[in-house]
Amino acid sequence: QVQLSESGGGSVQVGGSLRLSCAASGATGTISCMAWFRQTPGKEHEAVATAYTDGTSTAYTDSTKRRFTISYDNAKNTLNLQMNNLKPEDTAMYYCAARIGGCRWNFHDYNFGGQGTQVTVSS
Repeated sequence: QVQLSESGGGSVQVGGSLRLSCAASGATGTISCMAWFRQTPGKEHEAVATAYTDGTSTAYTDSTKRRFTISYDNAKNTLNLQMNNLKPEDTAMYYCAARIGGCRWNFHDYNFGGQGTQVTVSS
């Protein structure tokens, strides 16, 4: 089992920045891919970015690739998401997810998920 705990959410104004973190514990050696997803009420989880834990590759969606940076700190078993130039449409609950296997864009393909951290961007 792998446990995931997100932190770093909060409220910012348009154009501001936030850094989310996700601490992984337990059988972290089994994980190959970690990702960030976000969800707003009544909608499905939306992929934000993915990262292989061996550092070989990261990927982003069109809405985040020029503003967000995902990284995985192997020494600390922590997944980070630096979010810059935030927009109101970035407002959501952000979830960390981990997968035994290659990265996917569908939240339901992941084996483990965290409880989420709220990000609110106001104009």
